[in-house]
Amino acid sequence: MEHISGAASSTSTDPGSPDGAAARQPGAGPEPGAWRFVADAQEAAVPQTRHAVRDRLLAQGMAGERYQELIDDLLLIVSELVSNAVTHAAVVSPRLSTELAIGEGWVRISVEDLHPYRPKALESDLGNLGGRGLLLVKSVTLQAGGTCDVERTEGGGKVIWASLPLPAPRTPEPEGHLW
Repeated sequence: MEHISGAASSTSTDPGSPDGAAARQPGAGPEPGAWRFVADAQEAAVPQTRHAVRDRLLAQGMAGERYQELIDDLLLIVSELVSNAVTHAAVVSPRLSTELAIGEGWVRISVEDLHPYRPKALESDLGNLGGRGLLLVKSVTLQAGGTCDVERTEGGGKVIWASLPLPAPRTPEPEGHLW
């Protein structure tokens, strides 16, 4: 895993911490930044990448009930995108790259390979048991209020990405009122 960037403007250094680590405000969103995970285009890349993304999301402060649905959606999306890259692009792309980026109010997951073909989501093909991964990614992304797309890379390959909004902090119920 390669850390690309990650500077959290909403944190301050905690002088009480032995290493001067940043102190997060309770209820503050996750730490912004970007991380890259590179894997061989083999079936083992799917669980390896999914676990690496989950661990990074948790390390960035996305633990707890507030983030559970978002994490579930992101892990489903990354599993489908990496699986598609392994299945369809490994012939020309022996390695694939997954990037996780967290910003103010959003999180983006993308998978890049060297295959030039830009896939399209299959709407329905009752005779085919596979081929619905991108439709699933598109549906989950749109249901979460996000966006997704496929873009060409400078090297002639493609990157498929999905960007989802971070959930808003929950407002505590007023105390002492029984409604």
